[in-house]
Amino acid sequence: MFVPTLKGLAAGIAAATLSLSAHAAVEVQWWHAMGGELGEILEGITEEFNASQDDYRVNPSYRGNYTETMTGAIAAFRARQQPHILQVFEVGTGTMMAAEGAIYPIHELMEDHGRAFDREAFLPAVVGYYTDTRGNMLSFPFNSSTPILYLNRDAFEAAGLNGTPETWEEIVAASRRLRESGAARCGFTTSWPSWVMLENFSAMHDSPLGTRENGFGGLDTEFVFDNDLVASHWDNLKAWQDEGVFRWGGPGPGDDAAPMFYSGECAMFFGSSASRAGVLANADFEVGFAMQPYYAEVEGAPQNSIIGGATLWALQGHSDEEYEAVAAFFEYLSRPEVQADWHQRTGYLPITQAAWELSETQGFYAENPGADISIRQMNLNPPTENSKGLRFGNFVQIRDIISEEMEAVMSGQKNGEQASADAARRGNALLRDFEAANR
Repeated sequence: MFVPTLKGLAAGIAAATLSLSAHAAVEVQWWHAMGGELGEILEGITEEFNASQDDYRVNPSYRGNYTETMTGAIAAFRARQQPHILQVFEVGTGTMMAAEGAIYPIHELMEDHGRAFDREAFLPAVVGYYTDTRGNMLSFPFNSSTPILYLNRDAFEAAGLNGTPETWEEIVAASRRLRESGAARCGFTTSWPSWVMLENFSAMHDSPLGTRENGFGGLDTEFVFDNDLVASHWDNLKAWQDEGVFRWGGPGPGDDAAPMFYSGECAMFFGSSASRAGVLANADFEVGFAMQPYYAEVEGAPQNSIIGGATLWALQGHSDEEYEAVAAFFEYLSRPEVQADWHQRTGYLPITQAAWELSETQGFYAENPGADISIRQMNLNPPTENSKGLRFGNFVQIRDIISEEMEAVMSGQKNGEQASADAARRGNALLRDFEAANR
């Protein structure tokens, strides 16, 4: 019987180890901000990529909400422990763009590693948000959303209402009818008041948030949303609240809004298109879907809404082999079947034309009426300088300021003119801080 010597056994183990290491998958760390059901779907897509080949392995890691994830990544970068891929929400785009030494632009990454990437394949409203002044895409669009209006169809039927409201005038008229009939105690509520009642409200009316193409044209942008349109709308919201037509869902994310809709208290709810799965899971009534309303008397309205959600940024400081893995993963995520599946299961936009067409071919929109509301709203008209998105530094903090000032209107401390002026003034101070830090 053959008995290996200790030396021979050690050599054999070493050879086996070398053989295994030669075939070990390259590891990629992906920090994201998607918890709950969305996080499970994200992890499922990642595992499908990992199972599709043997060379690379992407490891997703939930790092809290968008703000927490971005803050953690900044700290990690300073400690040289940054992930390869970072999910950053849309209001962090300006900050990421300014961090030139920290990011590996997506167009360079894909070109450097010979991976397919065609910016023209993405929806125009998505492309514009994440490109530089030369038209180069800097991050990979992943989960793009836009606010839509959810309706309690059972309450509408009980109130004798047919059809879908399209204007603010129709929203208010329907709300009054819902209350008078006893079908609901309030007409509508909203989540994310800054995103819905300022940012997208302005875009739908082709009204600027700031100079220099809403910040796309340079760091010297200034807020100009302290105008009659915004001031009067915030005053209207306060008047409708006093009447019982509208209920304030809270500042920031507006955490109280969705429960008021699920419970049947409010018959309409402004929320992200990505809330679709959650709304359908929590509502025990027939759900309807509608676009963002507009004031009929405003010339040029409705224009188009703008996106929320997030993109994936590649961070500097890793090996070329690891970036090859990142590029392969992004190429996988670009596949129409992957994008269509993500869109259909979550409510996020199909970020490519091919994913949209595939979803239509598969009969998804025919089987799920209203599922294309967000896409149609985004593509109502070609984006203008006022409706292609926004790019402001420090906008995470500025959005908090805006919702604070809106809450001051709702509590009767200020009127719309005062609050919008104070929000613009306080926001401009942070814009100047950002400009000074990034010259």
